[in-house]
Amino acid sequence: MNIKLSLLALVEILSGLSIGIVIMIITYQILKWVGRKRYDIHHNNTSYSIFIASVLFSVGYMVSGVIQPLLSLFRLMAATEESTFNLIISFLGYGAIYIASSYTAGILVSLVGITIYTSITPIDEFAEVKNDNIGVALIVGTIIVVLTLLTRDGVNLLMESQVPYPAHFTE
Repeated sequence: MNIKLSLLALVEILSGLSIGIVIMIITYQILKWVGRKRYDIHHNNTSYSIFIASVLFSVGYMVSGVIQPLLSLFRLMAATEESTFNLIISFLGYGAIYIASSYTAGILVSLVGITIYTSITPIDEFAEVKNDNIGVALIVGTIIVVLTLLTRDGVNLLMESQVPYPAHFTE
């Protein structure tokens, strides 16, 4: 059994769980606050809940894409002779950078989808969501999810390109 790799796996599970919870809470609180302050939408609005669920899924799905690049990086790092402590610190540092980058990409994809859709349609989508129009919420939410599905591989490739592979792997 490879102790370094097992320890990194445990750290990845715990950090993934904790980061996932933190990201979901932050995103949910921001969306709830924006809905309340900007659109006067409250927690008992089913349409806004559908919208929030779509954004949460999209952000979570986008962030989950950095797992494979992180695994590649950490397997390379575990093969070195670094101490376990240095490996954990490196894992946390690279993990934070990769997760922050993919979280930002998920938020940007959601914002771009919302902005483009609301600018090309004649209706005020958020007024409809405020009036609990579930159809509009489903359409906006679906657009966000589909855009995330279409862009996640590009974000993953961008994260993978940041892994410092040895020269003989990249030639």
